[in-house]
Amino acid sequence: MGSISCLSSYGLIFKKGKESRNGSSMFPCNGLRAVEIKHLGSARFEIKGLIPSSVFSANNLFSIAKCGRIKAMASPTVSAPKRETDPKKRIVITGMGLVSVFGNDVDTFYNKLLDGVSGITPIDKFDASEYPVRFAGQIRDFSSKGYVEDKDDRCLDNTWKYCLVAGKRALDDAGLGTEVLETMDKTRMGVVVGSGMGGMSSLSNGIKALIQEGYRKIPPFTVPYSINNMGSALLAIDTGLMGPNYSISTTCATSNFCFVAAANHIRRGDADVMVAGGAESIINPLAVAGFVACRAMSQRNDEPQKASRPWDKNRDGFVVGEGAGVLIMESLEHAMKRGARVVAEYLGGYVTYDAYHMTNPRPDGLAVSSCIIKSLVDAGVAPEEVNYVNAHATSTTVGDLAEVNAIKKAFRNTSEIKMNATKSMIGHALGAAGGLEAIVTIKAINTGWLHPTINQDDLDPEVTIDTVPNVKKQHEINVAISNSFGFGGHNAVVVLAPFKP
Repeated sequence: MGSISCLSSYGLIFKKGKESRNGSSMFPCNGLRAVEIKHLGSARFEIKGLIPSSVFSANNLFSIAKCGRIKAMASPTVSAPKRETDPKKRIVITGMGLVSVFGNDVDTFYNKLLDGVSGITPIDKFDASEYPVRFAGQIRDFSSKGYVEDKDDRCLDNTWKYCLVAGKRALDDAGLGTEVLETMDKTRMGVVVGSGMGGMSSLSNGIKALIQEGYRKIPPFTVPYSINNMGSALLAIDTGLMGPNYSISTTCATSNFCFVAAANHIRRGDADVMVAGGAESIINPLAVAGFVACRAMSQRNDEPQKASRPWDKNRDGFVVGEGAGVLIMESLEHAMKRGARVVAEYLGGYVTYDAYHMTNPRPDGLAVSSCIIKSLVDAGVAPEEVNYVNAHATSTTVGDLAEVNAIKKAFRNTSEIKMNATKSMIGHALGAAGGLEAIVTIKAINTGWLHPTINQDDLDPEVTIDTVPNVKKQHEINVAISNSFGFGGHNAVVVLAPFKP
């Protein structure tokens, strides 16, 4: 029999492999793992692997050439993805809250991004004069007044202050302030807010006290405030939310992991409302020194505002940042019953793992492209519907291209896609990055404006997708994805779209 090749709507190439005894064939797909295709009879096939079990019509997939070889049709017909229609399982975003280098107001934050303002400044939280990296996306003039009690504010780690402020502001934005919460079933409301590194300042201060003054001088909150689950715990303690509550820590992919987990709780019927996102504060001696030792950070001390330059040919590493980004995720049924304002819809998401290296991404892009594809499957979205990517894009030499290559593998045609890099202006907030970028994505959906990727002086020639260089662009978003990838090989992608009742 002649060779077979077919191009799926997911942009993957399948080629005929060796047939097994039961009639199955294993098809390698465009550098990704093989998928299994079984003949089901009546010219129908079941395809398993990177895409869900789907039934393709052979008449649509193949045309037979005179030479006897079977070739792919240009646009094979595949059954349209089915989106969730059950209002109990449809998930909408009803509130957003953040803490950022541009303050705690969502609109002010996004307007600064649209203007292409850099929030990268010299570090002054500690004496970094002897460090090879002396700048960061450091939050200044932060106030937790009205959100954290004064007695707690004096000793609470900044990571958890950011979490509490962003979380409570998100609840307020969703119309779920203190008085309203008292009328609701709090056992049906949960919290999943994570952190990549937890209360690093509390841990660092405890270590310093132990070394300099002995164990009797260690602050009593060293352990409670340094452990990763404390953000979700403190937020729930303050608000009385008694539903699912825990923290996820997958470094830079943390927030997106939290969104996926929160959505699954709603879909399963565990909760009606979930507070989800990430928080991080690591501008301290221990954390900065640790990242310096990893040799992954930019060292442009003479021009810090130009240091974070995703996809630029002269990028030399990421810039560390901090902050928090939290969403209120709610079942459509619950949101409609209480007359909530809906700002966007969460269509789906997925997580995968590289199983490759502690800090470097897989060069073949397998797990990242797989994560994108599976997130679209979970969302019921065809790749052709996606026209915006808020990229992870940290400004590292290897990571930026690995993500671009994965995007190219996942999407057959990227000519209609625009992608930008929020980190070019605020740095990399690690566990909070996905939370802040989800808010950016939602604001882009609502305003029709994409913020620029700044510092695009000399675009890497391998980047052929529109990166919105240096100047904002108008763009009506149909479906958007937001990518997050973390040290250790953790990948998470969420799919967001305008809400359509």
